[in-house]
Amino acid sequence: MREITFEEIAALVERLCVRANTILPPELGILLECAAESESCDAARSALEDIVENFKYAASADLPICQDTGMAVVFAELGQEVHITGGLLEDAVNEGVRRGYVNGCLRKSVVADPLRRVNTEDNTPAVLHLRLVAGDGLRLVVAPKGFGSENMSAARLFLPSSTQEEIEDFFVETVRKAGARPCPPVILGVGLGGTLEQAALAAKEALLRPIDTRHPDPYYAAMEQRALEKINRLGIGAQGFGGSHTALAVNIEPRPTHIAGLPCVVNMSCHVTRHAEGRI
Repeated sequence: MREITFEEIAALVERLCVRANTILPPELGILLECAAESESCDAARSALEDIVENFKYAASADLPICQDTGMAVVFAELGQEVHITGGLLEDAVNEGVRRGYVNGCLRKSVVADPLRRVNTEDNTPAVLHLRLVAGDGLRLVVAPKGFGSENMSAARLFLPSSTQEEIEDFFVETVRKAGARPCPPVILGVGLGGTLEQAALAAKEALLRPIDTRHPDPYYAAMEQRALEKINRLGIGAQGFGGSHTALAVNIEPRPTHIAGLPCVVNMSCHVTRHAEGRI
């Protein structure tokens, strides 16, 4: 049995909160640069060039990529041979988020109650997803989620008889309705199957996939590519200026489901799809 302390966890989460908000995943940065170079619409190309300049400057100056530094979503894979000392995992994660957002001068966007709307002043509580795994380590991924894009997400409970084309059209319609509001070019995380809450979680997890990686199952890889092409034919483009880059990727995560159901959740993310990973 290996011991991991409360303080180790809190310190790592603090670092990951700041890193995720200031440094874009490298493969996403490369894709945005390629989009700027290949975009034929002048206004959209100018917007993409500004996006590229912004994320590069943020990294060099240790500043947030976006003013909405998000609600902290934390994915934890905890080895079953680990004993946490000095406090609870959830409390350690929230302490790390508090330090990260206060000490890192990141915007605090969390309210304690959905209707009375009083700010907690430290961006806690975090959203924690815990999975027990084999081993004696702890893997943490901090994925700050801004709500300009989160608000454009959608769910639909399809019938088992629904066709692949109908499901793809739901992805496209979700992006069409969103327009420029989620700060395109967007990334779509899609959870397909499971129960409703499993589909929502799978959609969020899909946004953690490296953006240059397709689903390992050729069936879903082809579906991702078709949906991406359909979305980019909408012509919304970067920041709504038109052109060919409305979306950068469609990531589908399927789950086993009931014979009577076919839940589908689209979790929309903007071009600042942030996450940072660390291990103890």
